[in-house]
This record gives sequence, C-alpha cells and structure tokens, in this order.
Amino acid sequence: MAKNIPIEQLRGRTLGRVFVKMGILTREQVQQCVDLQARRTEKVPIGQIFIELGMVTKKQLDTALAAQRGMDFVDLGTEEIPPDVIKQIPAQMAKTYRVIPLEYNETSKQLTVVLDSPDNFKATDDLQRLMGFKVVAKVTSPEDIDTALSKFYSEEDESINDLINELEGDDLLSSMEGRDKSIDLDELKELAESNPVRKLLNLVLLQAIRDKASDIHFEPFENEYKMRYRIDGVLYEMVPPPKHIAVALSSRIKVMANLNIAERRLPQDGRISLTVQNHPVDLRVSILPTMFGESVVLRVLDRSQVDLKLENLGMTEQDLSIIRQLIRKPNGVIVVTGPTGSGKTTTLYSALKELNTIDRKLITTEDPVEYDIDGIIQVQMNPEIGLTFARCLRSILRQDPDIILVGEIRDKETSEIAAQASLTGHLVFTTLHTNDAPGAVARLLDLGMEPFLITATIEGVVAQRLVRRICMNCRTEYRPEEEQLLELGLTREDVKDKKFYYGRGCDICNNTGYRGRLGIFEIMVFNDEIRELIMNNASTAVLRNAAKKSGMKQLRDKGLIAIFNGLTTIEEVVKETIVEEV
Repeated sequence: MAKNIPIEQLRGRTLGRVFVKMGILTREQVQQCVDLQARRTEKVPIGQIFIELGMVTKKQLDTALAAQRGMDFVDLGTEEIPPDVIKQIPAQMAKTYRVIPLEYNETSKQLTVVLDSPDNFKATDDLQRLMGFKVVAKVTSPEDIDTALSKFYSEEDESINDLINELEGDDLLSSMEGRDKSIDLDELKELAESNPVRKLLNLVLLQAIRDKASDIHFEPFENEYKMRYRIDGVLYEMVPPPKHIAVALSSRIKVMANLNIAERRLPQDGRISLTVQNHPVDLRVSILPTMFGESVVLRVLDRSQVDLKLENLGMTEQDLSIIRQLIRKPNGVIVVTGPTGSGKTTTLYSALKELNTIDRKLITTEDPVEYDIDGIIQVQMNPEIGLTFARCLRSILRQDPDIILVGEIRDKETSEIAAQASLTGHLVFTTLHTNDAPGAVARLLDLGMEPFLITATIEGVVAQRLVRRICMNCRTEYRPEEEQLLELGLTREDVKDKKFYYGRGCDICNNTGYRGRLGIFEIMVFNDEIRELIMNNASTAVLRNAAKKSGMKQLRDKGLIAIFNGLTTIEEVVKETIVEEV
C-alpha cells in the first residue's frame, strides 16, 4: 500500500528512492532492477524496467515521476471542475498547451492546472506570462488530458470575433473610450490584467504562430484600430477590435515584455519568450508612440520554423557550390547584400551553422541577435552605451576567433576594422544594403573604404531576394498573357516550350496561392579582372558586365529559372527584381 509522503520529501530524489519512500518497492527490489538495467546493452529508463517486471503499475510510475518534480498526480476522471474555472483558460490555449484548469482563487489570482507530463512545466511559465495568473501545476496522464479536452472544450474554439464581441460589452474597457491621455497608472495596470484583453491577445498570438506569421501589427488610427499580420512577406488584416482597447492591449504587451507601462511618450523595445507546442518562440516587441496612440509590432522568431541549412534556402546546385567555396576560404570578407527582410540573416546563420565545428571559434556582433545558436558566441549591440560594431570588433579580435560575423557595415571605421580582421587571417561575414552584388563596391567606396582594401580583402558578394513559393497543393498550369511576358522582357518565341504555374488558392495556403518563400541569389566572385577594374575606379555597370562575363547570373535570370521550375510566379519575380540597363 502506497504511503502518503509529503511531496517535499520526494522532490529531486532518484525514482527508486521515491518508490521506496512511498512504500511501493523495497530497496532490494530497486537494486535488482538497477543491476538488470546495467546488464542491458541498450539504455532503458529504470521506470520501464519496474513496469516490465510487474513491480509497479503505469499509474504508480506516473505518480512517482510527478513527485520527483515536486508535483502531485491527479486522477482527472474523478474530478468535478466548475464551468467558471474552465473559462479561465480559452479553448485554443488549453489545446495548444495541453492543460486543464482545476481550481481558481479569484482573490489571489492563483490557478491550479493539470498538465499531461512533468516535462510540460514550461506551459506554466507561459500561462503566467500570457494570462497573469499565479500557476500551481499538477500532473495527470496524457489519456486523461485528451478526455478532459474533449469533455470541456468540445465546442468550436473561441474565435477572435467572439472575443471582440466580449470586449465591446466589457464595462471597464468601454469606460476608457476617448480617455487615451487621462488614464492613470492604477487604471493602466487594471486594463493590462483585464480578462477579455488577455484572451484576445493570446488568441491573436497563437493564431499568428500557427499560421507561421513573421510579424504581428497593432496599429492605432484616428477612427479605428487595426490588427494585421505578415505571412510570407505580405500583410493580411484581421477582424479589427474596438478602438478603445488600444491602451489596454499595448499595456498588456508591455507587462509581458517587462516594459514600463507608464511610459507612453517614448519608443520601447523588449522581448517575450514562449514555448508553444514544445517549440521555443521569441517575440521581439517594438512600441512606437504615434499621433493616435502606440503602434506595437511583434516580430515572431519561431526557432522550430527556421531550418538553418544552406540546402533549404532555394539555391541552385551551382550557387550552393560557389557559396561553399567562398565560406571555406581561410580568410577574406564575404558580403551579403539586399533590402531589409530579404533573408540576409538566415543566409549568414546557415553558413555559420555549417562552419560551426569544434575546431573553429565563431563570434558574431548583431543588432539585434535574432536566433541564438549553440556553439557560437553572439554579442548584442547597444549603441546607447557606446557598444557599436566598430568598438566590439576591436575586442573580438583579442578573443582569438577564426570566423567573425559583423551584423552590418554602417560606417568607414567598421569597414576598415573588418578589412584588417580579414588581413590578419580571419574569415569575416557581413551585410550591406544595396540593390545588387556589383553595387556593393560603390557602397563601400561611398563609406570611405580605400579601393586597395576592397580588392585585398573581399572574396565575394551575394545579393539576394525572397520570392513566395507557389502552393504545391493548388498549383495550376496556365498560359501567361503577352503583357506579363513583356514585364519579364520575354517574347512568346522565347518561352514556347516553357510551362508557367500559379496557385489557385486552397485551405492549405489560406487561399493565397502561395506557401513559404525561397531565395534567389546573385553571386559575384572577385577575380583578378574585377579587382583591377576596382583599382581603376570602374563604374558599377562595367563591374557588372565583367562579373557576367565570368559567369555571374543576375537576380532576374535566377528568378526566371525559379519560374520555369514551377516554384514561383511571374508577378513575384517582377516585384522583387529589376532589369539592369546595359
């Protein structure tokens, strides 16, 4: 018969010791199982051996595993949970995190929840951050959670429309209409803790993460308040909530990001870390005061969605081969260029991840650090205290690195230190903002970098753009109009044996016709001819022609290859690339 032992006495002990304390097993039985485990060629958890030998039941094992983590085990089948407790966690959140609310104390705001596994403890952190509760966690079996989710949350998930109706009927929120400037700190705190606001924000966040959105926008205007999110580079509008909840929503986001809720005149930046369905998700928060209130943008950094491999970026086999030759140079500077949001960081991270072996030391300076990668030392810039790329780069060289990433070359000083780092035997990756690869040379000269330093250090420039992929589920062949071909500079004769596709729109791609994005790349490898032209102050057009002669394909050409391979559409390539004047 199992003894009722206080959880504090079982927390952190070995599983065998927990069973002995509970009076379920003797020390001899535990030792017998430990010996058997040691003799096994494959590593098997000790709990599995206890079950195999019939010494404990599955329920006893679950109870002991929970006790190890300092948690009680609950048999949900015997629990009666009041409807007002169930309402504390919205359906979508309960299903996403696999939790069931068990008890709620309104005075202390303490919510007792049941998880499906002691390993799901991160769900309690997220519930505290998202819902503002003090969370006490207990454990039950995954089967009991499935049954309870079906029982208590069987109806259709609460929609954003339902929550907006609830917001419109909320007396506290309605009383804030027209009072943007006259809300005191206590009222702001009360607004941030408002249940309908918390539920709406959580639903928007979960829906955006599920739909693989990259950004979520909350935008105040004179007569309305918009919510939009960006998927594959395109903004989509959600159902707009009432304008008077703007202050409450921005206050709630500030609380979650540990920002100052009383400061509404200055921009603020912060970060929110969540774990959604066992995937770590970071939300980078940017708050900007505008004429009609605070504009809030959340950048969604879902690490599970970013597979940092060069093969996954959309490069052709030839591009992949050239890039790999460049990044395996012993020293030199490799520049990745393109507008904001063109995937430069992902390309550089993918290259760094490939080079991240035990025999190399990699250090990055970034503004901001987008994703943390194991084995790479990453430094966050902070210009406010004088921590700039140039200053940081000097110190990095004393850290004995092999490979350095300089987030962006913004001035002459940074460009010269990056060049010096390359001349002293380091491989340096960096980014610039230019329209194409040859234009990077003019930009560096513009910053004041000497031509001899450019020719001595730069090994290659990669220009890139992102185009949306056609959804493979609804991809349809079609015959393009003459006008569309003219936009690409093609005639009917040029494409007589080529096939063109577009996405009709389906449930999988939210009726957009697109799903995901791929990169198109223009790679200019520096050779003796190009270096000589730079020393002779050749124009960008002359450099471009020399690069084309030595095999460089331009962005528009790479876009055409993607179109002919059935990966993207004419509209996407026309939008992202331009025809260079000869």
